Amino acid sequence: MIGSPLWLALGLLTTLPVPVVAAPNEREIGVSVLLYPFVGAVIGLMLCGLALVSHPWPGPLSAMLVLFLWLAITGGLHLEGLGDLADAWVGGIGRPERMLEIMKDPRCGPAAVMAITMQLLFKFSAIQALLQLNIPILLFFSPVLGRAVMLALMLSTPYLRPEGMASVLTRVVPREIGWFIIVMTGGLVMFMAKPLLLLALGMTVAFFVVFRWMMLGRLGGITGDVLGAVCELSETVFLLSALLFASINSGG
Repeated sequence: MIGSPLWLALGLLTTLPVPVVAAPNEREIGVSVLLYPFVGAVIGLMLCGLALVSHPWPGPLSAMLVLFLWLAITGGLHLEGLGDLADAWVGGIGRPERMLEIMKDPRCGPAAVMAITMQLLFKFSAIQALLQLNIPILLFFSPVLGRAVMLALMLSTPYLRPEGMASVLTRVVPREIGWFIIVMTGGLVMFMAKPLLLLALGMTVAFFVVFRWMMLGRLGGITGDVLGAVCELSETVFLLSALLFASINSGG
């Protein structure tokens, strides 16, 4: 049954009202991880729907509403990871143990505030630009790819906290099927997207490679906060890259 894993994935990654799965087994948990890109598609469809409905409204208002919905659906889950990683990156230079300690601290430092603020500003600007250029389809692909990149990082990189919530997810996910889903997600973008968006897909893949290399070099692996950060940053890298190539293609 796909129902329980789907509810698990939606319940973890979104604030949508879904049935609670009591005492899921490892197979259900593993399958739920494979559905992360599908969760991104659900988010993307909702964002596209609001973008189309609000298109006649003033650009900044429409963009703000889309961003608000994005935050409301996800509950800021991945933004928290981005903030924690930013604090750890600045405060634990050269000391992986210190970085892990900082990421466990619930307090929000200056680096976290700056990282989250800049992330929201970049997303708001990107949403406003894509609405002006009338390419709301980017709002569908962005959350899909963000969660596909998160899945790829889980499959390819050691997890550092045996006691962490994501440790179970990384341990039980079916890896061969996971990589197949990631390839199929990229293939979907290639099949449905305009040629310029393929360049944005390439930039997102390049970002994943660099981000993973940096995490291995600085931390030696990943944590749940790192997974949240890579999801957020991948979404924004894709949006900004696609808009940059669209601007170049139009002569702007």
